[in-house]
Amino acid sequence: MRKRGYIWFGAVLISGALLAGCGAGSASDDAASSTGGEAAAPAAGRAEPAPADQRQAGAGSTGQGKDTTAQAPDLSVEQRSIIYTGTITVQVEDVNAAAAQALGIAGGTGGFVAGDERQSGGGGADTATMKLRIPAARFGAALEQIAKLGTEKNRAITTEDVTEQVVDLDARIAVQQARVDSGRKLLGQAKSLNDLVMLEKEVATRESDLASLQAKKRRLADLSALSTVTVVLLGPEAPAAGDDDPAGFLGGLKGGWDALVASLGVLLTVLGALLPWIVALGLPAWGTLWFARRYRRARGNREPAAAPPAPPAESPAAP
Repeated sequence: MRKRGYIWFGAVLISGALLAGCGAGSASDDAASSTGGEAAAPAAGRAEPAPADQRQAGAGSTGQGKDTTAQAPDLSVEQRSIIYTGTITVQVEDVNAAAAQALGIAGGTGGFVAGDERQSGGGGADTATMKLRIPAARFGAALEQIAKLGTEKNRAITTEDVTEQVVDLDARIAVQQARVDSGRKLLGQAKSLNDLVMLEKEVATRESDLASLQAKKRRLADLSALSTVTVVLLGPEAPAAGDDDPAGFLGGLKGGWDALVASLGVLLTVLGALLPWIVALGLPAWGTLWFARRYRRARGNREPAAAPPAPPAESPAAP
């Protein structure tokens, strides 16, 4: 019994020791797993700092993403393509001298004369109309110099922003140039006569479209670089083109009087044209009629008067 008791006691000790070892192992494993989870969680929450070049690339990509979604920023005035067009009317003492000075102003700004038309009215009514091409940067200064040639009557300035058209033409030209290059590359690889003819026609069409787009861009560039100024010079007695007629009743009265005078002028012109024919044909006809009437009257006076008829004879009275 004592030996059996020792055996049971030993078995209890061994089982206790085994249970204690298993509990410690599971505790250590739980602690390790909890420690690893806590370490992994902060590692997952804290991203490892990227290199400097990667951070710059990420910032650039983020900025590009924002730019693509936002609208394009407006260009400054210096970067925009603006066409300036102006008209100025100046009354001067000597039209020819003022015209020479205006031509000198255009040449001094680096521009040139695109048109020059002059009319001599006599008595100080001379006029001159010139079209000047002046660099856009000197547009305002040139107008002020021309205005000082005499008494400024009127001035008109218009502007047209063609920046969007220029940008659109640049994009279309780039696309069309790529099409031309690809067509030329295919043309060099043609292996049959039919392919060669077809590709030549296609390349010619693409080159024509490209030349047309380039011509439009050159036209816009020319108008943007050189502004157009129309200068009208009037003599001391020349009426200004901007003078307005009176409105209302006075305007209608003046218009009716002008129409009456014009109609009388036309009527007198017609009568002046018919008067020689009236004299040449009317006088002989009137003379002929006058002589014919007088001849008939004289002939009637020369004819004898008719004798009165005799009375009827009386019959003898009955017995």
